[in-house]
Amino acid sequence: MFNWLKKKHLNSVVTADSKVATAIETESIVLPTISEKALPVLLLPETVCSVCGGICSLLDVLDFNKSCEESNGLFLELSGFLIDYLLCSRCGFCFAPQIANWSLEEFEDKIYNDQYIKVDPDYVDVRPRLNAANLISLFGEHSGSIRHLDYGGGSGLLSSLLKESNWNSCSYDPFVNKGMNPEEIGKFDLVSAFEVFEHVPAPSEMMKNLRSILSPDGMVVFSTLVSDGNIFPNQRLNWSYASPRNGHISLFSRKSLHWLAEKNGFHFSSLSDIYHIFFTNIPPWASHRFKIKAH
Repeated sequence: MFNWLKKKHLNSVVTADSKVATAIETESIVLPTISEKALPVLLLPETVCSVCGGICSLLDVLDFNKSCEESNGLFLELSGFLIDYLLCSRCGFCFAPQIANWSLEEFEDKIYNDQYIKVDPDYVDVRPRLNAANLISLFGEHSGSIRHLDYGGGSGLLSSLLKESNWNSCSYDPFVNKGMNPEEIGKFDLVSAFEVFEHVPAPSEMMKNLRSILSPDGMVVFSTLVSDGNIFPNQRLNWSYASPRNGHISLFSRKSLHWLAEKNGFHFSSLSDIYHIFFTNIPPWASHRFKIKAH
């Protein structure tokens, strides 16, 4: 379960009570060996950040086969396909523009294929089960009054597990529900997005989708490792989370997540290095877990 710590962020403080579960180890996603030449990114003198509008510059170049599993001793053969990572000087958002321009079909072919499990072994079963258990621990007593969506839910296992505990839950994933507009699904009180943000090629489009499906007093609970203390200007990008093979193409700082929230009418609170929430008002069914205090 989440061991969410008390955090101050901008105009609010959100606290989780002592019953909230232990933090889950962060994971990643997957890819095969690619034998193709890297296409150069044509950068204008000033590349504008899609999150805050700040100026971005080249931070580092990584081989496509760099994966999060390198921290566990798995090193894939170098692909020779070089991926640029740019860094925003204003908000600290770091991103890979080459991959961000791919189509869904290219993502499926080069990243989310049958080799993906090698670089993210927990995504199929372990992580959905842990996240489902966390949500039940946090909000299970109010599950009858919560309409829940797991955004970027893959196979839908997390949602299926919640349904077994009498939740009103469903799953949406652009690779599974192809051609479906998220607005067609309806409105939800609670939207979860575990290990999704770092995979998203267009953060603004994702935020538009989240806003469109969230009830007026709804809450987005999401996980992504923040880059604070891991990415620095004019230094090599050695952070294990910066892994093209896992599809980690959007790396957020807390500051960039705040920008993203504010642009889309949300408050933001970072509860730990990996767990965060977007909200307009803390809903009644979550008030026993979170409190907001002005300061």
